[in-house]
Amino acid sequence: MKDLGAGPLADGPALLGPDEPPGFEFLNPEGAAPVLLICDHASPAIPAALGTLGLAADLLGEHIAWDIGAGAVTRRLAARLDAPALLAGYSRLVVDCNRHPADPASVPEVSDGIVIPGNRGLSDRERAERVETFFRPYHDAVTDALAGLWHRGTAPALVSVHSFTPSMDGEDRPWDIGLLWNRDARLAAPLIERLGAWGKLCVGDNKPYSGLEVAYSIDLHGGAAGLPNCVVEIRQDHLGTAEGAERWAGILGDVLEGLVGRESLHRVEHF
Repeated sequence: MKDLGAGPLADGPALLGPDEPPGFEFLNPEGAAPVLLICDHASPAIPAALGTLGLAADLLGEHIAWDIGAGAVTRRLAARLDAPALLAGYSRLVVDCNRHPADPASVPEVSDGIVIPGNRGLSDRERAERVETFFRPYHDAVTDALAGLWHRGTAPALVSVHSFTPSMDGEDRPWDIGLLWNRDARLAAPLIERLGAWGKLCVGDNKPYSGLEVAYSIDLHGGAAGLPNCVVEIRQDHLGTAEGAERWAGILGDVLEGLVGRESLHRVEHF
């Protein structure tokens, strides 16, 4: 895979120092399964150049900074399925990898009612530098990883792993897990059916969010190419421990194993 590291814009300061982790992590690149796992909000990390974005340190471990437990599930699921996986390396407060860069929420000034001082009043150049340093290399890597899988002879599936808060804006969210999809239900529909038969799980169909509204990554890399795709959203109170992440990776592994690799799934179709 080519070097996808991103440097600063011309004459601008580097956002990532030489000793800091890269903007994304590529796990199991030679994985045999014809599916790519991605995790847009895997990390709460903030590059040293941005300090804490003006936030108290404890807030950087909360849901506004990342999808708690989603990265842990993705890592375990990649091992379970023998699938390649890409995990974004920095907080969505730096730049949200699941939003179009033109979206004002791409670099949020407020998240769940909390003001992000370090994101207020940014110049176009400052926003562009975050996109070029973190967002674009991650999405270039997703494009390359899917192409690599496709070149093996099978149209790959794309699964994006997220987690959600048990309540939002004063409303409880009862779903244990939700499947988000836009126009292509080839992957989401059978997963919803299989998960619904799994004990007493409360399974959301385009809940707690709708894939018709929030699905940038799967639309860009899956929908536009006609590849089967969906978003998995797991409630965060299930993922507070390593045991919880292991359990949910096991559940997802069980339901995905019976689908991934089916010829009827791995076709290019546009909806």
